[in-house]
Amino acid sequence: MKIAILECDNVLDKYQKDFGSYPKMIIDLLTSVENNLEIEVFDVQIGQYPKHIHDWDLFITTGSKASVNDNETWIKELLEFVKLLDVAKKKLIGICFGHQLIALARGGSVSEAKKGWGIGIASNNIHIQTDWMDKKQSLLKIIVSHKEQINALPRGAKLIASSDFCPYFMIQWDDHFLSIQGHPEWNKLYSKALINERRSIIPAERIEEGLTSLTKEMDNQQFARWMFMFARR
Repeated sequence: MKIAILECDNVLDKYQKDFGSYPKMIIDLLTSVENNLEIEVFDVQIGQYPKHIHDWDLFITTGSKASVNDNETWIKELLEFVKLLDVAKKKLIGICFGHQLIALARGGSVSEAKKGWGIGIASNNIHIQTDWMDKKQSLLKIIVSHKEQINALPRGAKLIASSDFCPYFMIQWDDHFLSIQGHPEWNKLYSKALINERRSIIPAERIEEGLTSLTKEMDNQQFARWMFMFARR
């Protein structure tokens, strides 16, 4: 399978030695469940894109500390690229920032969450069992790190998982887009590092809740398997 990763952010320099880049995190997740992958990274922050979209079986966005509502040229260009993939019905997995960007591309909207920052491991209820899910389960536990989220579902959206905190956590958009507000590519140590990094901008009570949540088990590899099954359907 040929996979194009759209890089939307950079890991802080002081964490790169221990955790690598965001594309590397995604590659490590993918290769933990699948072999024989051909993967290339395109840094969309500097205008790098695949020349021919039909050369690729699957596109995946990284997350980003940027807001999809920022008036940045690279975000506007990426939004148009997502619309191009949509028209062509190419398979796209949107992670966090990409999840929100798909909503914008479909005519939806994104705003700051009324309940504040989502951090740590979030438990979300799975509402439907799709044809690409190989395992029935009632909860999806994935690391999150976001202060914005989708506030209404636009056209062609099928809600798969949600919580009281994040009503639109995991969505299938028609048959070719799948997105999630969480970070299945992150591990607990990286989440802990970023939570502590943001103590100055996140209330102390939420910080402690986030750190405590990191004792939970995660469904990272299960979600990775679902990604491949969705891409091949």
